[in-house]
Amino acid sequence: MRPERFQEFAVKALAQAPDVRTVEPWNEGTKRPCGIKVEFTTGAQIWHAIAYTMAPGEKMSEPEAPPVEGEAPAAVPWPELIQGGKINVRASEQYLVAAILNAGNAEVADAQGYSSPTPAMHPGFRVQFHNGSKIFCVYQYALRSGQQPGGKGYDLPEAI
Repeated sequence: MRPERFQEFAVKALAQAPDVRTVEPWNEGTKRPCGIKVEFTTGAQIWHAIAYTMAPGEKMSEPEAPPVEGEAPAAVPWPELIQGGKINVRASEQYLVAAILNAGNAEVADAQGYSSPTPAMHPGFRVQFHNGSKIFCVYQYALRSGQQPGGKGYDLPEAI
């Protein structure tokens, strides 16, 4: 699944999560051509970019090959997201992974947060597809309610 099609899928999948208010695609031109902004019910926001590795034998100069489907991932329980009125940024990885896995997409083979089992330098998650391609969702901004993105990104607080 290429980034543009993943973006469409993920916007719909993430919007189904119980603690999510809105989900929108975003981009920063050629610097970050695909991304997703997730606003939670607390008003906190996670903005993540979408990066991609191709399936074996795939060429970007050619149209995307027909989807390869397999068994969709089993549904997983929703992890606790909001604690004391705030969202732990690293814990949000597993929550967004649950939204991807619970979508029941037969192209998705697996998804994992970057900070499991140890905290990653840059929070986010990855999605593996049955065709061998991978999507990487690196958090760019983690904002409290009412904040706007600024700066270079990646300078994320622990909780929002």
